[in-house]
Amino acid sequence: MMIIRLSICFSLLLFTCKKPDIENIDSIENPTELIPVSGDEKYINSNSDYIFNQNKLHTFELNLSSTNLNQINENPTAEEYVSGSLTFDGETISPIGIRYKGSIGAFLGCVSGNDWINPSGYKTCTKLSLKIKINWEGREEKFYGLKKIQLHSMNNDDSQMRDRLGYWLFSEMGIPAPRATHAKLMVNGKYVGVFALIENIDGRFTRLNFDSGEGNLYKEVWPLNSNNESQSEQKYIDALKTNKDENPNVQLMKSFAEEIVTADFGTDLQNVISDKMNINEIIAYAVVDRTIRHDDGPFHWYCSGGGCNNHNYFWYENPSTEKFHLIPWDLDNAFENIIFDSNPVTSVKDEWGEITANCEPFNYGPLFVNQRSAACDKLTAGWASFENEFNLLKTEFINGPLSLERTNAKLNEWKTQIHQATFNASENHSDAITISNWENSIEILKQQLEYAREN
Repeated sequence: MMIIRLSICFSLLLFTCKKPDIENIDSIENPTELIPVSGDEKYINSNSDYIFNQNKLHTFELNLSSTNLNQINENPTAEEYVSGSLTFDGETISPIGIRYKGSIGAFLGCVSGNDWINPSGYKTCTKLSLKIKINWEGREEKFYGLKKIQLHSMNNDDSQMRDRLGYWLFSEMGIPAPRATHAKLMVNGKYVGVFALIENIDGRFTRLNFDSGEGNLYKEVWPLNSNNESQSEQKYIDALKTNKDENPNVQLMKSFAEEIVTADFGTDLQNVISDKMNINEIIAYAVVDRTIRHDDGPFHWYCSGGGCNNHNYFWYENPSTEKFHLIPWDLDNAFENIIFDSNPVTSVKDEWGEITANCEPFNYGPLFVNQRSAACDKLTAGWASFENEFNLLKTEFINGPLSLERTNAKLNEWKTQIHQATFNASENHSDAITISNWENSIEILKQQLEYAREN
């Protein structure tokens, strides 16, 4: 589940620009033709630090045949790759795979279907989030060390800052988090707009962030189910993003879950958590998450069909330390519920560690979305019991990365970096954010941060 935008702007199909003021790139005659590699290419011999350089606003230029472009535009929610090419800093890579990506919120108001819960139909917005697959059709060369590139449309974020700011705040508090910056996108020579360039969480990410980076990476599987029981072994296997061989080993995760299940509340449970996690890291995660109100993340348990689940996170298990690390993901709806519950779907009722309705699911918000208190999960309740650590780290967070001086400096720096690109998009696309609305949204974000510091 994601945000419902109260004012949905249905607009022209992609690439119906008025008159792009950015010079068209030279389209290659066949964007799926294999381009031979000499070995001297910069994209082969440089690493990902260049792509995520915070002082650069990169431009990604995609080329697709009209057939392939029409295919993904006619059914973007299918999320099926088509062949194309990527030109970046004067070097062209072909073929690559290109597809749209997202969940309910990413497609909301941007496809023609009428059922927002099950998005479908043809594309109606200029921007949709994209995934670019470099290791396509047997290609072995990487792109600045990357196999995939993710460009998030930010259609739900008029400030165009939430993803970049959120991941920066997590990282500044010592939490392994994907790198994020902004980028411009061209398709078939036409300017599309500004996107959030988000680092893909994969085996390369774990090797970069952990001393023993060859361990299991899981996407959106919680150690315990909503009945506070260990998940089935198959559930853990299905969530694996690395080490998906013929005999995957998920025993570390399974034993972690079983230790939580059998531990008594109090010191016993705290000892299990301390043994299996870095306490400062996971409590700092909770501090950042709850302060910026990442309400569509691991502490929002949505309930339907007799069960409750959370989403938008990864787990990494370090094989050498046998410790577990929670990794944040999908922050486009963070920050918006800080002052009041402006999002009728994502908002979480409880303060950190509180319980409503005696752990029974309950309806909350104007849409009566069913949720359950996060602290009803035994692992989350165990984290919430580290009250002294939470309070100390929250003070450190507010006086450090979240301080007025540091957040304003970052927001102003990034605003300057993407101002011209945002203006160009507003000039060329009827559904692009106007400069005045964009600047106003950044000021609102600053007000939300100030409220978070004081409350």
